[in-house]
Amino acid sequence: MKYLIIILLLISSSMSAQEWITDDNFDSKINERKAFGDDQNLPVIVEFYAKFNDANKFNDWDKLENVIYYRTDISNSPEAKKKYRVRMAPTLIIFKDGIKEIVFKAGLDLVLPADVKEIQESINEINNASKF
Repeated sequence: MKYLIIILLLISSSMSAQEWITDDNFDSKINERKAFGDDQNLPVIVEFYAKFNDANKFNDWDKLENVIYYRTDISNSPEAKKKYRVRMAPTLIIFKDGIKEIVFKAGLDLVLPADVKEIQESINEINNASKF
């Protein structure tokens, strides 16, 4: 029984763990396609993260719905950082079919000005727009 509990805890923690991406797989991750067709593709959010600002990273991934999310350390993704003109961390970029749709970026205080509700509304707007 003790082993079963440990296994279940490991599985549940790995399911909600944030997946990290780098320049090596960045483009493939933001262009991922699901097996059910184009109308089933979810938006992808990438958080550009910096270790020096760990206190202000986005922690509410589990509260977002109908989206795929990744985190990239700006020191491991200099090409993506340059391509998407990321100047502050954290910066969240929402992609749909590999195209940058919406950007939320920290201000000079290094705090992300958007909350979960605002980000979810943007996700919903992108999902609804792609239904047409």
